[in-house]
Amino acid sequence: MEIAIIADDSKKELITQFCIAYCGILSKHSICATSTTGTYISEATGLKIEKLLSGAHGGAQQIASRIAYDEVDILFYFRSNTPQATSIYGESSSTEQTLLRLCDVHNVLLATNLATAETIVSALERGDLDYREFINPRSEYNLKKKKKNI
Repeated sequence: MEIAIIADDSKKELITQFCIAYCGILSKHSICATSTTGTYISEATGLKIEKLLSGAHGGAQQIASRIAYDEVDILFYFRSNTPQATSIYGESSSTEQTLLRLCDVHNVLLATNLATAETIVSALERGDLDYREFINPRSEYNLKKKKKNI
């Protein structure tokens, strides 16, 4: 599975703790994250994480682009839950809404809180999400299948 991770400043510690707790499961998948979040997680867990730009410099837009091209199966997006908190994007509402809409359009699993993230990771471990390997054209399964047909 292709997993993308974004966390607002106030949620970076929580997403890092989440990744520490589920490191064994997450290590079996490809992970990309915005720069600072990815650094926190990789330093705490040793997970191999592709670090994109920071959120303020376009990292969230890079993830949005990957979602639009069906290159992401799961998005963990831990957002700040206080209305006056400044998001990592400055213009949080438009970037947030774009990410949420793209997840809806492309049927990407989305967790914006710890409870949902734990549910998704549990399903991932049980194999409940294996169907995504068949519908994601860039999945390892489909890339191997394509090579065999060439």
